Amino acid sequence: MLQPVTRGGLFTSEVTDFAGQFVKDADKGIIQKLKEEGKLYRKETIVHSYPFSWRHENVPVIYYARESWFIKTTSLAARMYELNQTINWQPPEVGSGRFGNWLQENKDWALSRDRFWATPLPIWLNDEGDMFAVGSIEELKKGFIEQDGKRIPVSQVENIDLHKPFVDKILFEKNGKIYKRTPELIDVWFDSGSMPFAQYHYPFENKELFEKSFFPSDFICEGIDQTRGWFYTLHAISTMLFDNVAFKNVIVNELILDKNGMKMSKSKGNTVDPFILFEKYGADATRWYLVTNSPPWRPTLFDEEGLVEVQRKFFGTLVNTYSFFSLYANIDKFDFDEKIIPYEKRPEIDRWIISKLNSLIEEYTDLMDSYDVTKAARAVQSFTIDHLSNWYVRRSRRRFWKSDLNENKLSAYQTLLECLITVTKLTAPFAPFISEEIYRDLNSVARWESSESVHLADFPVSSYREKLLEEKMDVAQHVVYLTRAIRAKNNLKVRQPLKKIMVVVDKSLREALSEMKDVILDEVNIKELVVLDDDSSIVNKTAKANYKSIGPKFGKKVKAVAEAIGKFGKGEISAIEKGESIKLSIDGEEIKVSKEDVEIISHEITGWVVESEEGITVAIDTELNDELIAEGYVREFVNRVQNMRKDADFNVTDKINIEYAGSPKIISSVKSFSDYIKVETLAEKLSDSISSSAGFKQEWKVSEEEIVIKIEKVNS
Repeated sequence: MLQPVTRGGLFTSEVTDFAGQFVKDADKGIIQKLKEEGKLYRKETIVHSYPFSWRHENVPVIYYARESWFIKTTSLAARMYELNQTINWQPPEVGSGRFGNWLQENKDWALSRDRFWATPLPIWLNDEGDMFAVGSIEELKKGFIEQDGKRIPVSQVENIDLHKPFVDKILFEKNGKIYKRTPELIDVWFDSGSMPFAQYHYPFENKELFEKSFFPSDFICEGIDQTRGWFYTLHAISTMLFDNVAFKNVIVNELILDKNGMKMSKSKGNTVDPFILFEKYGADATRWYLVTNSPPWRPTLFDEEGLVEVQRKFFGTLVNTYSFFSLYANIDKFDFDEKIIPYEKRPEIDRWIISKLNSLIEEYTDLMDSYDVTKAARAVQSFTIDHLSNWYVRRSRRRFWKSDLNENKLSAYQTLLECLITVTKLTAPFAPFISEEIYRDLNSVARWESSESVHLADFPVSSYREKLLEEKMDVAQHVVYLTRAIRAKNNLKVRQPLKKIMVVVDKSLREALSEMKDVILDEVNIKELVVLDDDSSIVNKTAKANYKSIGPKFGKKVKAVAEAIGKFGKGEISAIEKGESIKLSIDGEEIKVSKEDVEIISHEITGWVVESEEGITVAIDTELNDELIAEGYVREFVNRVQNMRKDADFNVTDKINIEYAGSPKIISSVKSFSDYIKVETLAEKLSDSISSSAGFKQEWKVSEEEIVIKIEKVNS
């Protein structure tokens, strides 16, 4: 092979006209020579990116053909490809595509490098080209070094250094011939690929332990750029040495881009300093955001606002729920010494959240076993926010602060404690610090488990399910969320009681809906729930022909068909909505009209608002009478008093006296519901005149009515 360039980038003597010149400096001379010899076709400058030395910005790098040591991986390519089929790749397309294609097009591995810092290639040669490899320190000790004209056996050297320059001094003599080490080093990726066994000093130590327990590894994780790097070298070396995979499962991380989808770079000024994020939001929030924002094998568009939302919604909810539990447990001096109440004897709301918790454990376990970490973390987040905090704690709040420590309240404490401890375990792989703090704070007092750390605790196992109860509550939650959406859309305040709600659901759900009637009414602040078979009572419907469909189907009969569709009544419309066909007689010919031929137009009944979603239709009666309006004032009044208690820094157990002044409507409403107000606000006295004595006083506006409220703590 002709190699007319030296390692220093200079032309050799074979290039007679430019011998000794740096190849880039010779460009002008080469062009001039070609021109003089009449061989120049065209001279031009092409601008393109060119590699430069990372040590010296102005020194260009050239590709240089040279001799190298190779591992003949092509002989193993088929086996490597076959073994790769057994690896669980996330995402699968990287394993079958990018990595699989790389294996199929495998080239021999150029192993050697010309550097100083790395693992020396352990091959010794003599002048005739005969060679052998040294495979251990014991074998190396059979060599010698020459010092002051004497041979010193390596076995007598006190500190054996396995790196350059010491190792280059070691010589061997075999059959009267001297062997010297080849000067090259090993590709550092070979070191990385040897990690699984090298870390245990295999096969010189831990041989049985490594082969039985530590190989192959269950899971690894690295960036997409390691397809031809670490992923490949692990797989290649493991195939060569053990005829096995090095890892059973792998998650391939994609790049993190800025919020506009651009690659981060210092020159663009769109990089993010992780340490600033850790200081500002915490490592847990940053990790949780990266895991839940998108699967790690997809490019992540990093937006700091999303991180703020994660910190506020998930971590804020988790901490608030823990704080709520701690607050009332301390007030009640709950010491966790009481016997555990069996699930079957707990109230329905407790059994539901425990069942939902175990459902989460099952889902989480399945997702984590398949290495779908994003869905697993999202499931924990959804449970914590939607079910534990926004439903269970909110619906159970009165149980914690309105009664003595009876069995009902004890069940609530035990249930919430179990939920919090389990959530910390499920959160721990992604948010190790806050989960550790909450777990240890709870467990140090409750002594619920023997583990000192959440990271040493047994992983939760599903133990109790009431699937029918979960389904019933799911229906109730769906109706509640849809009703709240209707209220928000139509500016109907949540604290304003309404008269009636009518709900249409599939026949299979009607019994569940009826059984959850009290829960729904309490949640949506409505007095009466009516379950309907269909929505004909709350929506007026008419039919209209879909000309795009009936035109091509019925040709000249279109006009007659459209007129017949326009005369459809409730029966025909109901049948069409169910996907049934309607037979029509047009000019003596029987034809069928299907769902796609008809447009159904709905008209709400006056005084009602109607919404439908996922097979559930909800209608709310929006008309208000004096009694409903008065109760609405009172609920707003209670809300203002509760806010004042917080602003005045009262304890949740402090009894108070309330004085108020306002319009006749307000005064009348408050008097009508005085007992309710006292219970809700822990008030002992309620007076419709404000004295000049000390107290905490604020002015409020309830709907359009002005009101002044003063609260004062009752001295115990």
